[in-house]
Amino acid sequence: MTELILHHYPTSPFAEKTRLMLGFKGLSWRSVLISPVMPKPDLVALTGGYRKTPVLQVGADIYCDTALIARRLDQEKSLPALYPESQEMTVAAFAAWADSVLFQHAVSLVFQPESVAVRFARLTPEAVKAFIADRAQLFSGGSATRLPLEQAKHQWPAFMARLEQQLQREEGDYLFGEPSVADFAVAHPLWFLKGTPVTSPLVDAYPAVHAWLGRVLGFGHGAYSELTAEAALDIARDTAPAALPDEQFVDPNGFKAGDRVTICAVDYGVDPVEGELLFAGAQQLILRREDPRAGVVHVHFPRLGFKISAV
Repeated sequence: MTELILHHYPTSPFAEKTRLMLGFKGLSWRSVLISPVMPKPDLVALTGGYRKTPVLQVGADIYCDTALIARRLDQEKSLPALYPESQEMTVAAFAAWADSVLFQHAVSLVFQPESVAVRFARLTPEAVKAFIADRAQLFSGGSATRLPLEQAKHQWPAFMARLEQQLQREEGDYLFGEPSVADFAVAHPLWFLKGTPVTSPLVDAYPAVHAWLGRVLGFGHGAYSELTAEAALDIARDTAPAALPDEQFVDPNGFKAGDRVTICAVDYGVDPVEGELLFAGAQQLILRREDPRAGVVHVHFPRLGFKISAV
């Protein structure tokens, strides 16, 4: 079995979502630490330009976006399931809301001046300036916009009251009874807020939510060991990509297998990845690309939240 390799950095909320999913499944994995800001030459050698965190590598197959990574982890180990049978639509839709709307609010709250002063207290002014410039570039050109702090503060109590009510009424310890991708998608913005005493009360003021978050974080990160970026590139170069899914190629806009295309996110981090379109299924798109350092790789994207363009 090819090892799971996660390219991530410790303070990334979406990386924490993935680390917790790995812990939930009891999976072993290799850890490649990447820079929080561009440039990321080793990562881009694998992805072709996609720069968001995290990225999952399985041999020469590269998985972008945590929604698709969750499905790949279910493929790796079916139980316990991140998308439980008969709840797939419910948990996927709830997770999509958390990863976008809830996360957008958390970002605004985390980056209020008082919180930033604590979070970045140990960084040099130059490092803080570089981080802010990088994030401005990350959010340039996509559909996502920065939510005004006043609006985030205004709306946050409504979200938390609904979560509190859901957790008080649910029969079980998790959002929909048994753990699912929805729990991890909601947990990572709250974990982000828990990072400083300025924003932690926005979570701790809700007893049921606070207790639930403790249970989700209690899954831990599984068993992992460090791996260098160069070793990860060697693994990609020395491994053949996995066979394509046994599923019908479907593209309503007329793209065909073999077309030269770019794929990019539509919300933020919209850097295009160019390659040969190999597969378009109900859930994922696969590009073939070749890199001098990584060799031939298949880069996987979710269909939702991404677009294909002709070259």
